[in-house]
Amino acid sequence: MDTDTDGNTDGMEPLTIEVVSDVVCPWCYIGKRRLETALELYARACPGAPAPKVSFHPFQLNPDLPPEGMPRADYVARKWGGRSSADVYARVSGVGRTVGIDFAFDRILRQPNTKAAHALIAFAAELGVQPEVKEAMMRAYFIDGRDLTDTDTLVAVAEAAGLDPQRARAHLADPDALRAIDDADLQARRMGVEGVPFFIFNRRYAVSGAQEAQALVEAMIASTKPDDTEPAQPA
Repeated sequence: MDTDTDGNTDGMEPLTIEVVSDVVCPWCYIGKRRLETALELYARACPGAPAPKVSFHPFQLNPDLPPEGMPRADYVARKWGGRSSADVYARVSGVGRTVGIDFAFDRILRQPNTKAAHALIAFAAELGVQPEVKEAMMRAYFIDGRDLTDTDTLVAVAEAAGLDPQRARAHLADPDALRAIDDADLQARRMGVEGVPFFIFNRRYAVSGAQEAQALVEAMIASTKPDDTEPAQPA
């Protein structure tokens, strides 16, 4: 594939962007918004380039939580001692507003194990609605304070984003689907992913953290330039 800083695109294959993240990670939500801005910048910088292919992959911040999760207040107390969630999330709330996210941490009553939510997001990829389901899950948790440990809630959120509710419910009941999330999580850790969000561009460049949109678009453009580098390592 050929692209240059002037935006010329000759015979380009679509840029692949793999996003490793968790639905209960506020910085992952911010990173998603910044990626969306970066995609707009990329389209302007490389007119005529095919639209990038974005896929979302699981990472569980709290894989040891039971399937039913735990009370949010207990989780905050265990993780940050006597600090309130308002104190803990003051900075991320401010950053969130700059990208159009009005975090409502006070609405969150339950800290979920996210395996089931990830399973539906993975299933959504097969049906072409993964970005919609990913966004719906994050919005349900961070804006609406919905309980992502509840199967009926998960199915309703997924249905509103385009999944068939019966197929979504059947997928959640499939042990293999849940094991696949554990396997994908383990694979990400073996790759060196220690924190999220984590972005992989064309399997050549990696960016860790909710970087500004400009940093992401620079990685996008760099990853389309032919060279002899090995696949990406964490940045």
